[in-house]
Amino acid sequence: MSIASEFKEFAVKGNVMDLAIGVIIGGAFGKIVDSVVNDLIMPLIGAMIGKLDFSNLFVVLGQNPNNLTVLAELKKAGVPVFAYGSFITVAVNFLILAFIIFMMVKQINRLKKAEPAPAPLPTPEDVVLLREIRDSLKK
Repeated sequence: MSIASEFKEFAVKGNVMDLAIGVIIGGAFGKIVDSVVNDLIMPLIGAMIGKLDFSNLFVVLGQNPNNLTVLAELKKAGVPVFAYGSFITVAVNFLILAFIIFMMVKQINRLKKAEPAPAPLPTPEDVVLLREIRDSLKK
């Protein structure tokens, strides 16, 4: 079997195609969750805490020659920063995404039909005869 035919056989298997579709949908879904977190949830959390903007929480680790105060400007200037606000946003993003995936898997498992228990195998005839003999001897 040539490499090309082996690859073709591998690529057209159902699991590989399912994985590819899952990755594409997951990427698009990730963008939606990013938007929900960055545009809806984090501003609400910031408003509840006191007009706090998580995207601009950082600690400057090096020299700040121009006394810049915006994270994007500091990164553009090459100043090393410890951007823990970005991490908080990404962590909240992950928790929301993990919870949504958990709920989806839970729902899918609930929708799956429970497999019926396999029917018991018929008892062999010799075992039935031996039980009858045993029961008659007990009497």
